[in-house]
Amino acid sequence: MIRIVATTPFEGQRPGTSGLRKKVPIFQEPHYAENFIQSIFDTLEGFKDQTLVLGGDGRFYNREVIQTVIRMAAANGFGRVLAGRGGLLSTPAASHVIRKHRAFGGIILSASHNPAGPHGDFGIKYNAGNGGPAPEKITEAVFARTKTISEYRTIDSADVDLERLGQTKVEAMTVEVIDPVADYQQLMQTLFDFDAIRNLFRSGFRMRFDAMHAITGPYARAILEGMLGAQPGTVVNGVPLADFGGHHPDPNLVHAKGLYDLLMSPAAPDFGAASDGDGDRNLIIGRNQFVTPSDSLAVLAAQARLAPGYAKGLAGVARSMPTSAAADRVAAKLGIECFETPTGWKFFGNLLDAGRVTICGEESAGTGSSHVREKDGLWAVLLWLNILAKRRQSVADVVREHWRTYGRNYYSRHDYEEVDEGAAQGLVKHLRDNLSRLKGASFDGLTVGAADDFTYHDPVDGSTTTGQGIRILFEDGSRIVYRLSGTGTAGATLRVYIERYEPDPARHGAETQAALAPLIKLSRSLADTEARTGRREPSVIT
Repeated sequence: MIRIVATTPFEGQRPGTSGLRKKVPIFQEPHYAENFIQSIFDTLEGFKDQTLVLGGDGRFYNREVIQTVIRMAAANGFGRVLAGRGGLLSTPAASHVIRKHRAFGGIILSASHNPAGPHGDFGIKYNAGNGGPAPEKITEAVFARTKTISEYRTIDSADVDLERLGQTKVEAMTVEVIDPVADYQQLMQTLFDFDAIRNLFRSGFRMRFDAMHAITGPYARAILEGMLGAQPGTVVNGVPLADFGGHHPDPNLVHAKGLYDLLMSPAAPDFGAASDGDGDRNLIIGRNQFVTPSDSLAVLAAQARLAPGYAKGLAGVARSMPTSAAADRVAAKLGIECFETPTGWKFFGNLLDAGRVTICGEESAGTGSSHVREKDGLWAVLLWLNILAKRRQSVADVVREHWRTYGRNYYSRHDYEEVDEGAAQGLVKHLRDNLSRLKGASFDGLTVGAADDFTYHDPVDGSTTTGQGIRILFEDGSRIVYRLSGTGTAGATLRVYIERYEPDPARHGAETQAALAPLIKLSRSLADTEARTGRREPSVIT
């Protein structure tokens, strides 16, 4: 019953930081999704009769591609597919399902925090048997295969009923539709003190969780309102919609401005949080206190022992290179290892699998731990709640105490979105060509101690990854970092990261952009940003 379909390669099917992401109309082109899926299967070995986990964030075109993957998995020899009900699985939940059920791997359909809808973004990525994103050796092999593919395998069969839990057969392969929340919910109970969090809510503690009409809604309602006793209505925008309600499901201060404004108002609850399209990012805001993702990572690392799952301490901490060095200071005080990796959660996988680190984080609002091999938005929220339940302090008090102990890393990210690809590449080349001239140069009292294009040497497998971002490191610990993002689908996104360390508690109260103003000005002049991009200001500042 296998049908072999002749096809020809498509240009540009190189997986980015986390899978292949393109506009929906591109994925809807005949054979486009099938080519990429078959290229994944052609690259893998040893999966005959094995289990494949399958799900996505519910965005437009999710259900159609779920059915395509099921048919192609049956034709290619998988023995079982575990699919989330309704085709839904958050990215961290998918990672856990892969690990718990010892699956061969998984296919996750998501474009993460990117907008959705008929003309929005779609994505396909493969996660390996450890539950984490495929390493570069696999993604590069998949890309190579997309350039030579001439046929794909499928079968003709009726759609699987994704709303009904239980098993069905697609030819010789079993498809089991599972509750997308259940396994993840059980895992969270093993990590956190749910009794302490329940008591926190019983004391009158109030929070707002904005699921942004994305995948985390059902998880947050089941856990926060169902298990922990948060007031009904704590979770807002909790129903996943194919277009995310027409909104951009990126939990930052631009796209979650309503939540930020609420937490800064007289009517503010005690705690505010949000998650993104596929549930792997988070936003943390206390009453009158925004917590940067870099600070959140540092606080969680410093306070993790308060949660049962981390009571024995951390093996180590890892952060992506653009993330602030706040976590480094925590690791030094705890006497544990701290690793600086390229952007992309897959680079944490080896460290986690080797037991070298327990908690990882990225400045792009992703934090997670060894419980899965993905970043996990709701996990971060629950760890914050566990800390607040044990300390009985406000978010602002916890953050300010942290700064007094470790110093404050003033930090901001400036994004220039949908820049002309050639202009963005030219800007980076300009910086790269001038690196050798920067060392020792002084700018308004700031002296460059080092300047490089970040190279990562993996301490576990010995691999080397180059060209990961331009770093300008100043002698006082300040930094400017330039990097082209791999998560967009239109043009190029230039990210500029600006950081200044301030050890003096008397200087911890400044507004971030004001504290960084000299470095921001310098970051634009060094890169000749306005002339090269045509932009006077960034699209988003976080």
